[in-house]
Amino acid sequence: MRRNGLSKYDAPLRIQYQWGYEAFKRGGKLVKVGKKTTFQENRPNIDPNTMQYREWERGWNDAYHENLNKGKTNDAGRTGKAMDGKKEHE
Repeated sequence: MRRNGLSKYDAPLRIQYQWGYEAFKRGGKLVKVGKKTTFQENRPNIDPNTMQYREWERGWNDAYHENLNKGKTNDAGRTGKAMDGKKEHE
């Protein structure tokens, strides 16, 4: 144990959050195993029963939802309707 009751594995949780956020933004990669091609995410090598993993996952989820909402906003602009319901291109 170190001062303040923290062990060497207790990094500030915002670091794990940022790692998760950046991992989603970087994306994954396609990996070919035998005849199958699968998508492999950039998951950390952390025990899933720890607070560090949960913070990493929270960062991943926040980036996912941010990306999802950005897509919904972009799709709303493609309908051809202005905010007041009239057509933009008449």
